[in-house]
Amino acid sequence: MQPVNNLRAIDLNLLVVLDALLHERNLTRAAARLPMSQPAMSHALARLRTLLGDPLFHRTRGGLRPTPHALALETPLRDVLAQVRRLLAGAVFEPAASRRAFRLAMSDYGASVLLPSLMRRLRRDAPGIDLEISYASRSGMIAGVADGQLDLALAVFGETPAEIQRAVLFEEGFVCVADAAAGLPSTLEDYLARPHVLAAASQDQRAAEVDAALARIGQSRRVALRLPHWTAAPAVLAGTDLVLTVARRAVTPTPAGLAVGPAPFAIAPLGFEMIWHQRADADAGLGWLRALLGQLAG
Repeated sequence: MQPVNNLRAIDLNLLVVLDALLHERNLTRAAARLPMSQPAMSHALARLRTLLGDPLFHRTRGGLRPTPHALALETPLRDVLAQVRRLLAGAVFEPAASRRAFRLAMSDYGASVLLPSLMRRLRRDAPGIDLEISYASRSGMIAGVADGQLDLALAVFGETPAEIQRAVLFEEGFVCVADAAAGLPSTLEDYLARPHVLAAASQDQRAAEVDAALARIGQSRRVALRLPHWTAAPAVLAGTDLVLTVARRAVTPTPAGLAVGPAPFAIAPLGFEMIWHQRADADAGLGWLRALLGQLAG
């Protein structure tokens, strides 16, 4: 084992390899992530084992199982790599000259509301910046920010760990949407008598705000159609008696042939947020992007 305090003798790229292996728990996926060939990844793992004096991973039927020593390195390694990335990004961020890529996760709704104006601004003021947009459940987004796989996540969040920073981009009320010929429900009784469309991207996002508001008054609705995303929801209303209850910006402007109006009961407005890890507070590039998103959402 060579002394690890001799930094000149260490290939610091091995830290990136170790981070990929800890994240993927699979040699092939870790190689694809960087990208590297599988033989090169195997060779790098052998060097890491020699460097750290530990097997680091054991092969199992499901992939690679980290040793206790490898697990103990996971969090500090992620923090060190985040600090290195901030160091290389520099304390001063110049959007017009930047060639940086940001990794964002956002809900289907968030992408529809914010992404068009964000891309117009980036193409005008920072054409060298690239975005990688992904989607996950709320818990998946929080985990992605926590483990450094995401720079920012945008959605409606509940509780988050203490190290996750958050800012409300905007608050928005709910509206009902229905076929114009069928009309909007004017009373709670009418609302409850109609069949409903529920647009939810995952098990933990099934219009919790709407159903929670109904539960508070001892009521529930019949959901005749569940969809994994809301973008198709307005189209299925045409020619039916279905009702869709969504955030107002989701149907602005109002689609042709549909009517939009207030819900006949009180629903607390939702706060659409962005979250990031506290270790990124000093990242000038992410600070600029957060400020831009706040400006566009205002």
